[in-house]
Amino acid sequence: MDFEIWIYYMRLSALQKYILKQCFLGNNSKISKKVIENFYSLKTVKAKNIINDITKSVDRMIIKELITGYGTKTAKKWYIKEVGLSPKGKRLVKTLFVQQKLPRI
Repeated sequence: MDFEIWIYYMRLSALQKYILKQCFLGNNSKISKKVIENFYSLKTVKAKNIINDITKSVDRMIIKELITGYGTKTAKKWYIKEVGLSPKGKRLVKTLFVQQKLPRI
């Protein structure tokens, strides 16, 4: 496994790994934040905390260039409604989550 990919894997939270998997498994190239909220479906967390956690995780993944955000921009802030995988994120997901084939002997 490539060292750069290993570093990204170690720094990803459970929510960020969930976002990457959902983007990869989704039929469309983009997923909405409502799909990401399903991560908290079995946990008892306040709604305000859920939105803040998702927003922070998405922003950090955009900075790492793993996903691309789609939404509207105001003078001071981006309002991200959907996210999709970037080429760097696709490579990371394929390396980490897709089962690797073993060579034949």
